[in-house]
Amino acid sequence: MARAEPATTLTARREGPVLRLAGILDRAAATTAWPSLQRLLDGARVLDLGGVQRLDSAGLALLAEVVARGAAAGLAPRIDGAPAGLAELRAAYRLDEALAFADPAP
Repeated sequence: MARAEPATTLTARREGPVLRLAGILDRAAATTAWPSLQRLLDGARVLDLGGVQRLDSAGLALLAEVVARGAAAGLAPRIDGAPAGLAELRAAYRLDEALAFADPAP
């Protein structure tokens, strides 16, 4: 019988202007975490991903939405940390380091 990998819960906490995320940021975590994250976003200047072990495309979409909401409020948070998979997903979806759409290819 195959052993199931233990689930790692995504945690989010606010420390002054820093919103810290830790754990695995996948589809299940993004869906579960979004309601609580919305309450933590206001005024966040830094999105610390140092504790995120890995993410998938749903996790990237959540991060891009967090940044877009900050930008709409006049303060897009700076991204700190690069979990496994982030660079590859950013490239696949043509997002820049700030998780905004990069210029289209010529």
